[in-house]
Amino acid sequence: MKPYVICHMLCSIDGRIITENWKPFKGVELYEQTGGKHEQANAWFCGRVTMEQHFAAELPDLSGFEKIQDKKDFIADAAAGSYAIALDAAGKLGWDSNDLDGDRLIVVLTEQVAPAYLGYLQSKGISYLFGGATIVDLSLILTKLQQHFNINRIMLEGGGGVNGSFHAAGLIDEFSILYYPVADGTNTATFNDTGLATIESIPYKHLKLVHLQQMTDDVVWMKYKVLK
Repeated sequence: MKPYVICHMLCSIDGRIITENWKPFKGVELYEQTGGKHEQANAWFCGRVTMEQHFAAELPDLSGFEKIQDKKDFIADAAAGSYAIALDAAGKLGWDSNDLDGDRLIVVLTEQVAPAYLGYLQSKGISYLFGGATIVDLSLILTKLQQHFNINRIMLEGGGGVNGSFHAAGLIDEFSILYYPVADGTNTATFNDTGLATIESIPYKHLKLVHLQQMTDDVVWMKYKVLK
């Protein structure tokens, strides 16, 4: 059994997600407001780049930490009310604590991570899960999140790399997209590097529109459920 995954994003009408040049930008409150309407979600998931930009701290010198050789999952807190999940395959992010805005942190790794980094995470009381030897198997990670933490509903909140990986693997159950009234062809797309060879490879053959709403500032909110 795997959690239900909602990809919740705010983007330009051409699917771009870097907002620095959208001035004046008024989309943050709408994004948070609509995300909050997925009340049953008990975790949110981001990739390394997004976490580094908005949430992570500077990685300290790891030489003083225990070198943990066993590449086994570490469960620090399986009873939290909500979780933040960071995909950090090689173990490059630093963290101030195991708490991110009130959510307990879980880090997703591969076995190429340095042993001292595992000691660092354990010293912070940060749970971590292994997704594979060199590449993260997202389907396996979703199964582990449900089994170990009872996570049943996840908000996938990009960047484009991790969104694209979930998309290519056919693991998204619902798309929740806010379209901001600007055309921007200059930056990162909502879904990048999916690895899909052709349009026929797209795993979502049918999407059902379940919500359409015009919001303030000419933002449009659209929700599609995946019919698998």
